[in-house]
Amino acid sequence: MLATAPRPVPLTALLALTTVLAAGVPAQEEPPPRVDAPAPAADAQQRPRDDERGFVSIFDGETLRGWTPKFTGSELGVNFRDTFRVRDGVLAVCYDDWHDPFGARFGHLFFATPFSHYVLRLEYRFVGEQVEGGPGWAFRNSGVMIHGQPAETMRVEQDFPVSIEVQLLGGREEGERHTANLCTPGTNVVMGDALEQRHCIDSRSKTFRGDEWIAVEVEVHGSDRIVHRVNGEVVLEYRQPQLDPRDRDAKRMIEARGEGAGLLLDGGSISLQAESHPCEFRNLRIKALPVPGAEVRDGAPGDGKRD
Repeated sequence: MLATAPRPVPLTALLALTTVLAAGVPAQEEPPPRVDAPAPAADAQQRPRDDERGFVSIFDGETLRGWTPKFTGSELGVNFRDTFRVRDGVLAVCYDDWHDPFGARFGHLFFATPFSHYVLRLEYRFVGEQVEGGPGWAFRNSGVMIHGQPAETMRVEQDFPVSIEVQLLGGREEGERHTANLCTPGTNVVMGDALEQRHCIDSRSKTFRGDEWIAVEVEVHGSDRIVHRVNGEVVLEYRQPQLDPRDRDAKRMIEARGEGAGLLLDGGSISLQAESHPCEFRNLRIKALPVPGAEVRDGAPGDGKRD
């Protein structure tokens, strides 16, 4: 049977983070500085931008503490060919140690704590050349997976976690190629009044070419509404994320839930993808949102961490 409880957080720093998120209050009064910018002056540190209040960093810029890799064909925790690493203050997906073709060894880097109601912010960019043997569709292609299955329940040969994917793309030399799209490995969503069963759905974003940094925000309201933003603009909205009974791995999750549990996903793991093209992430941070109807504890709203 699949494990359904969240994985414990083994690190003191992450325990402090999740405690703060559970209390619904910010762990820091200022947002983490951009890695390519000088440290702000002391008076600026005391006056954070209003739209950054409540956010906490989930990447320290120095290590992969709190993150666990899972690659197709490898056991959980194996960082295949040192693909995920920290370089110059960013979380990098690197293929310089891949001396053989890609071979469909898809990777995901899982954050230690699952969440339900939250806002996730990050910046990403693509760099370098796609590794030999990477599929054509994976050119300048990565993603952040939300509402995902627990990493420890993935099969060794499983390519992608059952999840909602915020697909991150870079443009080709010509033509449109949107980003912050929706892909649905083992899942479906509702758009308008209809169940949407297409695997990938384009956003309304512009096309971004080259190696510029792109800011993405995902606003998640449990099993209700999910919103994608790119550089501050809404590019896609949908609701009722749910398991797809047609999918092999989703079926296992449905069976583990038991009869009458339903298909809706109200939370889950967060992970970053490695799909054969080098890319970088920075300024990964999260803010808990109140849970509607949740019990108020000590004057604080319900937490954004999944129970």
